[in-house]
Order: sequence, then C-alpha cells, then structure tokens
Amino acid sequence: MDKIVNKVAESKLVTIDLEDFYPSGNRISLDIKNWLFEGLILREKDFREYLKNHNWQQYQGAYVALYCGSDAIIPGWAYMLVTTYLTPFAKKTVVGTPEMLETILFSEIINQQDFSVYSQLPVIVKGCSQRVPQNAYTLLVQKLQPYAKSIMYGEACSTVPLHKKRSP
Repeated sequence: MDKIVNKVAESKLVTIDLEDFYPSGNRISLDIKNWLFEGLILREKDFREYLKNHNWQQYQGAYVALYCGSDAIIPGWAYMLVTTYLTPFAKKTVVGTPEMLETILFSEIINQQDFSVYSQLPVIVKGCSQRVPQNAYTLLVQKLQPYAKSIMYGEACSTVPLHKKRSP
C-alpha cells in the first residue's frame, strides 16, 4: 500500500500571515470637529479649553486616528496640540483615517523584520484579512522580493504566483 505523503509539510515552503503581526489594542477615531465653533472654525482659546477639559484617560493604550469630519481648514499646530494631550495615554496617534492608522502600524512592524531569513525560500503570503490593510501586503512584497526564491499569494493548496527569482 502506498504511503500518503504531505509534500507541502515536507517542502521548504514558508507562510507569512500578517494577521500574526496585528498589534493588540483598541482603535479609536477622534473627530476634532466637535471642538470647533459650529464644526467649522477653530477658535484657539475655545479649542484649548476643550482640550484641557477632555477626558484623555479613555485613550489609555489605544491607537488613535485623529481627523476632522467637517470641511474646516485645520492648521497643522492643532493636530500637534491634540497629540501633546494624547501622547501620555495613546500607544500611537496618527492624523488620518483608521485605514491610514493600520497602514502606519504595519509599516513600522514590517520595517522592523529581518527578511534575510527568507533568503532563497519559497514564500506564501496568506491573505484575505479584514484587519490588515492592502498597503501592508505591498510593503511586505517589496521587502521580501530581494530575498525570497519565490513569492505566492493565498493558501498552500491554491496560490497565485507573484514573483520568481531568475537564475543567474
């Protein structure tokens, strides 16, 4: 009787799942339009008063996406000032959308990795995550490409080839 061999398990194939790198912590979107006069005009004195009286402890250990949900023109110092209040509490603050926040978090995580460990190995990038932004996948491929023998997307049973190193 022939023995069933799991060729995937025996191969040098490596799978990277960016979900494994997902940083834990609450994500909070903070809209500063509520601190503007009629949601449109930044009055410095009133704005500073709102900041002074706001409960900043609610952002303890959170990742914060700071934005203005109205068409107001916000001076750069306003976001910087809000950040000075958030810094003692939040893990990370960015100006932008929640997707931008995730993109920045994953950029930092990916940039800290040593991709030389994938040198001359076939790599599968596992996809279909609801929490990992598309930009994280493109950055991952850019970092992997100089090292990996090949890069594929999907699951071991059905991958889409993305890159294969050419022999010299």
